[in-house]
Amino acid sequence: MASTRPGQRKLQILQALAAMLEQPKGEKITTAALAARLSVSEAALYRHFASKAQMFEGLIEFIESSVFGVINQITEKEERGVDQLHAMLQMLLAFAANNPGMTRLLIGDALVGEDERLQARMNGFYDRIELACKGALRLAVTQGHGVEDDVAARASLLVSYVTGRWHRYAKSGFRQNPAEGTDVQLSLLLAA
Repeated sequence: MASTRPGQRKLQILQALAAMLEQPKGEKITTAALAARLSVSEAALYRHFASKAQMFEGLIEFIESSVFGVINQITEKEERGVDQLHAMLQMLLAFAANNPGMTRLLIGDALVGEDERLQARMNGFYDRIELACKGALRLAVTQGHGVEDDVAARASLLVSYVTGRWHRYAKSGFRQNPAEGTDVQLSLLLAA
């Protein structure tokens, strides 16, 4: 590869890793395979990342900043709690559809056999998603939609629904779009 500016090589490595995660077979990714894909040595990878776990952390940071950035925009734009929830859930499903490799991180199968702190970080991601759902549900309750006693259970159900759609998408070899045909399902889940 031609010489690149600092930071650009890091981005290339992360993009190549994300592309490798898009392979529907879901095989374990090695630094040797990643280096070969980029036509560099493994040592070149380690000049930019201390470990493969750090590479995965770079992708997780991308997921977190993308998802929570949009959630913040949704909560600022949508006044109704139910509308916030609907927009958040649709965004989470569309994010997976637009980023199949990231879906393997979202469901954790790309992290099997990797550093356990990566799965712990993804668990924290799920907690933050559930917290965002609770916030929108509480707002919906103040607007006459639902009851306060149901907030935690409903938030958990909504996160389980999204993760179920993500799993189905990954297990279908990225053929079954997670956002397709969800309008009726979301209407049922968000009904008072």
